[in-house]
Amino acid sequence: MSQLVQRRWVNDLAGVGVPRRDRQSCEYEAYVPDSLLARRFVFDGDVAADVADAEAAISRLNVQAVALVDTEALARILLRAEAVASSRIEGLEVGPRRLLHAEAARRTTDPSADVTAAEVLGNIDAMVYALEGVAESDPITVDLLLEVHRRLLADTGIREHGGRFRSEQNWVGGSSYNPCSAAFVPPPHELVSDLMEDLCAFCNTDDLPAVAQAAVAHAQFETIHPFVDGNGRTGRALIHLVLRRRGLTPRVLPPVSLVLATRARSYIGGLTAFRYVGPPTGDAAHKGLNEWVGEFAAACTRAVDDAFAFEAKTNELEQLWRAQLSPVRAKSALDLLLRALPGAPVVTVESAAALIGRTYKPANDAIQRMVQAGVLRQVTIGRRNRAFEAPEVIAAFTDLERQLASPEGNTRTSKPTRPVPASRRR
Repeated sequence: MSQLVQRRWVNDLAGVGVPRRDRQSCEYEAYVPDSLLARRFVFDGDVAADVADAEAAISRLNVQAVALVDTEALARILLRAEAVASSRIEGLEVGPRRLLHAEAARRTTDPSADVTAAEVLGNIDAMVYALEGVAESDPITVDLLLEVHRRLLADTGIREHGGRFRSEQNWVGGSSYNPCSAAFVPPPHELVSDLMEDLCAFCNTDDLPAVAQAAVAHAQFETIHPFVDGNGRTGRALIHLVLRRRGLTPRVLPPVSLVLATRARSYIGGLTAFRYVGPPTGDAAHKGLNEWVGEFAAACTRAVDDAFAFEAKTNELEQLWRAQLSPVRAKSALDLLLRALPGAPVVTVESAAALIGRTYKPANDAIQRMVQAGVLRQVTIGRRNRAFEAPEVIAAFTDLERQLASPEGNTRTSKPTRPVPASRRR
């Protein structure tokens, strides 16, 4: 039975020079959730229908997303958008163009000094590792999640905490110095290891629909809050691990974090409702479960709709470029780079050559033709490195984030509910 356990916080900040309210000792309550393996999940009819709709939408995205010939470019940029949005929820603000330039600079001898962009790139690295580490039916393990977290924090000032469960109490909201006024206090640290083992065992079952399982797994992870920092981003990566293991997203993941960031109040409200007190068969448990899973399923469906719109836009751009560059010989360096460009809108000659599997000269020739046609333009990344960007793809990437920040999916009629990058046009 989930419960609140009484604990005492003993102040040790005397003479440190912080406000009195931050130096107090207090009694506080930490939340201990039920085991997931021992719990029976029952969904209301409308929630079950929302879950079914979400699964059908995600499956359709993975089957029908063929406009880019293969889906590698679409998958790459949607994964990048998902990582950006997940980071944004944690307060890491970085626009698409700035991130793409930092990403390109990282491949050179003069990497970007942009600390925020580096942290978001760490999130991308962690998600790539996670998705490459799990195929359909592969187990999700505690060690896998620890390594995802280690990679997430690898380029931050708290890298020493990466890949390690917390060894002390943490909390959400209130004072930075004590949990006395916290909005939520996760389980005591000595329970984290067992709770994470139970969570991973639940993730490796096949009893629930995949979307419902991903929703429950994410909510439980955020409830456990097993790390000093990076819980939200690791927990949102877990969503995609579950969907990948269940075979729902073998090719393309829906950028659900972009929608959750837009619906921040409902997102937090759903996670809070999930944390019932009492037996797992009680009304509070049932109501909280259904509120959260319904919210999550709706976010997945919305994410798929906007991913399709983005795919259509990038396909339209590619066809326009091909008309500008005609003739384009099949299987030429130019043909291959046109296909890859939506997923890599900022390239150097070296990175373009590696991307399409050709040598420097044909890659450089293809880039120069694109520059002459106005498809690419030369930019400087880092202090002195020459690169080339596709401004129309960056604008489409920006529009995707702006669109998903609008409750109605249209920033002209429904303003974004969170900070978004400015619309960029050539």
